[in-house]
Amino acid sequence: MAVRVRAVMRRARSVSFGRPRLPARLSPRRTRLFVILGLLGPGLIAANAGNDAGGVATYSSVGAKYGYSLLWTILLMTLSLSLVQRLAARMGVVTGKGLAELVREEYGIRWSVLATSAVLIANLGICISDFVGVGAALGLAGIPAQVSVPIAALGIWLIIVRGSYRTAERVFIWFTIPFFAYPLAAILSHPDWGSVGHAFVTPQLQGNSTFAVLLIATLGTTITPYMQLYLQSAVVERGVREDELPGEEREAVAGAVFANVIAASIIIATGTVLYTHGIHEISSAADAARALAPFAGTYAEALFGIGLLGASLLAAAILPIATSYVISESLGMEKGIGRRREEAPVFVNIITAMIVLSTCVAIIPGVPVISLLIGVQVVNGLLLPVNLWFIWRLSRSEHVMGERRSHGLFDVAVAVTVAVSSTLSLALVVITLGGA
Repeated sequence: MAVRVRAVMRRARSVSFGRPRLPARLSPRRTRLFVILGLLGPGLIAANAGNDAGGVATYSSVGAKYGYSLLWTILLMTLSLSLVQRLAARMGVVTGKGLAELVREEYGIRWSVLATSAVLIANLGICISDFVGVGAALGLAGIPAQVSVPIAALGIWLIIVRGSYRTAERVFIWFTIPFFAYPLAAILSHPDWGSVGHAFVTPQLQGNSTFAVLLIATLGTTITPYMQLYLQSAVVERGVREDELPGEEREAVAGAVFANVIAASIIIATGTVLYTHGIHEISSAADAARALAPFAGTYAEALFGIGLLGASLLAAAILPIATSYVISESLGMEKGIGRRREEAPVFVNIITAMIVLSTCVAIIPGVPVISLLIGVQVVNGLLLPVNLWFIWRLSRSEHVMGERRSHGLFDVAVAVTVAVSSTLSLALVVITLGGA
């Protein structure tokens, strides 16, 4: 009965907030664009938000240090991310609630507060690093961070707080366009495609600790907690109807595939150019862009800079939203993109505070980004197993999901994904703390 009631409520919401309906008169070109924007959504946004400044730096380091050797992990990453993204989308559509709200209702306020506190700390650290990424990307064009970061922060705040959900979602989709710079950079680097194909299907391992760390980092950082938290809550706010669930699941899987094509492209480009020229140490995505220029030309540097800018802008926008969703849901408060402060004070205040604080820290010269990311990595590593466990348990609950619950081989695949991802994440925590 509860599931049927929720379905009725979602259908009522979808009258005004569901997938966009085409206006009566549109040119053929605008009609096609409108349809494409309607098909894209939270799945694409969430998956690509995971390819933030830290992710780009990780993939660049992998390519620079080991060439194509770790490309085979991309296939495993795609499978695991597709499963988790599909589950998050399904839970949002079926229950009409975000993950934090479900955890509070099903497991109590203590677990909800624990997860909320960890998310706030981890997301704030990542948000700072992504605003630093914005400054670094535009710094390649000679624009100082003290100018570029505040302007970007103001633009992001206006989109989230003053715009509507539909407008914000379309802007976030446009933010994914710069990601195409990475496949283009990979093509222009002229790799040996035969070697690339062989690396995808042939696992390669090396017996040293550095290789092990990058292997675990590549696999273990693919699924980050804020991606699923944002995806499930965004699907709810989008008002997706249950009869639209198959399309929403396909979009979530397609987003995961696209995100990992980007990851592979970064590895291919840096592996082709930097690894072959003996440049094996990359400390940031901006360093990778600068290192490409002497060997692949200024176009390669510009492409990597454009990709870094898009990645940083998207993640810097999504992180405050995901954090605010979680805290508002945990406290049972009003939430929603485009809500005014008097309508959803907690939601708006958290977004504003995160953006302002991240901006102030990011414009400090010489801010210790690497140390910050190490600390965030530890918090995320501890948080991810908790989040994935809740996703798995709630998705297979008949009480919560009704006939849409996970079962059979799909449930087994999800359980294996949760176990492996959690193990890798915890292993990364141990390695990080051991080397600190």
